[in-house]
Amino acid sequence: MATDPKLIRNFSIIAHIDHGKSTLADQFLLKTKAISPRDFQAQHLDSMDLERERGITIRMHPVTIYYETHRKKYELNLIDTPGHVDFGYEVSRSLAACEGVILLVDAFQGVQAQTVATAYLAMESDLTIVPVLNKIDLPIARPDVIIPEMEQALGIKPDEVIRASGKAGIGIEEVLDAIVERIPAPSGSVDNPAKALVYNSHFDTFKGVVVYVRVMEGRLHKGQKIKLMRHNTEYEIQDMGQFRPAMTTVNELIAGQVGYFVAHIKTLGDVHIGDTVTDAFNPTTEPLAGYKEPKPMVFSGLYPVNNNDFETLREALGKLKLNDSSFTYLPESSEGLGFGFRCGFLGMLHREIIQQRLERESNLDLVQTAPNVTYELLNRHGQTIMIDNPQKVPDSGQIEEFREPIGKISFLVPSENIGDIMKMCADRRGTYIRTEYLSPTRAILVYEIPLAEVIYDLYDKLKSATHGYGTMDYEIIGYRPADLVRLDILVHGKRVDALSTIVHRAFADTRGRKLVKKLRGEIDRHMFEIALQAAVGSRIIARETIAALRKNVTAKCYGGDITRKRKLWAKQAEGKKRMKQIGQVEIPQEAFLAVLDTSEEK
Repeated sequence: MATDPKLIRNFSIIAHIDHGKSTLADQFLLKTKAISPRDFQAQHLDSMDLERERGITIRMHPVTIYYETHRKKYELNLIDTPGHVDFGYEVSRSLAACEGVILLVDAFQGVQAQTVATAYLAMESDLTIVPVLNKIDLPIARPDVIIPEMEQALGIKPDEVIRASGKAGIGIEEVLDAIVERIPAPSGSVDNPAKALVYNSHFDTFKGVVVYVRVMEGRLHKGQKIKLMRHNTEYEIQDMGQFRPAMTTVNELIAGQVGYFVAHIKTLGDVHIGDTVTDAFNPTTEPLAGYKEPKPMVFSGLYPVNNNDFETLREALGKLKLNDSSFTYLPESSEGLGFGFRCGFLGMLHREIIQQRLERESNLDLVQTAPNVTYELLNRHGQTIMIDNPQKVPDSGQIEEFREPIGKISFLVPSENIGDIMKMCADRRGTYIRTEYLSPTRAILVYEIPLAEVIYDLYDKLKSATHGYGTMDYEIIGYRPADLVRLDILVHGKRVDALSTIVHRAFADTRGRKLVKKLRGEIDRHMFEIALQAAVGSRIIARETIAALRKNVTAKCYGGDITRKRKLWAKQAEGKKRMKQIGQVEIPQEAFLAVLDTSEEK
């Protein structure tokens, strides 16, 4: 075991989604004999079924490997990071535990939006960058085009780029040598008081909370009394170890090492990501800087299809929250859907993954309401209120200013598609910032667009407009005033809360017409006429009517006196009038789902 901090290297692999991070990590495991060829399986560090199916990394997976070179045995700690835009929070956590990164670029696709964003994150954290061009064994690889692109977009020197292939195992030793030679050893001293950064945690049914730490100073050992500095809580370390790649017990972790410990911590709420662990008897004076708390930006209601599953859903959400600190949930109820939860997500992929994990891991059938973003509202009394649910919007008379979140979006697209993307952004109230050309055929377009316009279908539209070659990355830059209104749907004169949405005034009419039209096709006819209306405040902007079912009351009157028929019709009309006043409209769940489905919108 490498106990000398000078022989430790901590690094992450950062890249765009699908550029081969997990495959390269697999080769490291194979090359350093951390796993045998017999145990080898593709995406070894992606343990979730969902990660394997989608071929993406969702959760962070650390692994410790040993590499011998120059007659020295080095301990390499790899913290695998996700590449998708929604999981950028996981990436920032990984980088805080490292001294360097491998920047991986696909030899065919080249620099992508996410590559640029993550590389800048690494540069801001003063990390050493080892550039690697992956997939050079592909017949369609274009290294001579891509390397100048890397130089143009990221300022990387061409002679520093290592050419490799994770799949074919080419250049793996050169990459491992570069990690040892270029990435600096950890700077902490073993003799200082213990100081460790909590960068992740997960819940184990048998052990309780397993806390992932990077030791910055001093040492942690079994039986030690430790203190979590955020809430001054004390525990005793029962077990500790490293991921090699399976959990392997060790007696101590020293400055520079990455590992985990178990200390009879019962709930994940007691452990905060970014917290500092120190010795209870000889504590450090200054805690580590930690992390910014991730802010959920997309909110959506989650309801069980069967109301009896409410408690099961509550338990499932509790378990999920244990392993995903960026996910939030609060109970809420809705007239149409019963009891459920208001959930907060980092983005649309995060939302989709959580729903699939819930349905798969807990066997639940779920209904999700339309996603909406968090708005800021200044009322007449000068108070700022955060609105994550359209139902919380007060009457327009009480609103001084309505503000919406703005995303700064970088699109990386083929040059011939620039016009299409500009039109797409203009339709979504986007503000043009700049264009940068990486090469004659590829450009970065930067826009500022309201987040509400981004979350629905911008990513899908970008992919279809660029035939799959366009990529995007976004960050939230703040809130700006906008002319926003709450769009209500009235069924038979009653407002249906679950169908309320916040929209820009300019789009309210078209959106309202679309919604009532959709709803008309989903609600069954009743014995009385039903009015479906879309309203902004007290102004009705769209209406559809569902005609009443009629029974032919004069069917048995053959010929004869017309007054007999008139009497029967009058009696029927009277009954319909009474029924219209006291009748209840039953809205089936399918109607809510159809309205919430945004696939045909815009």
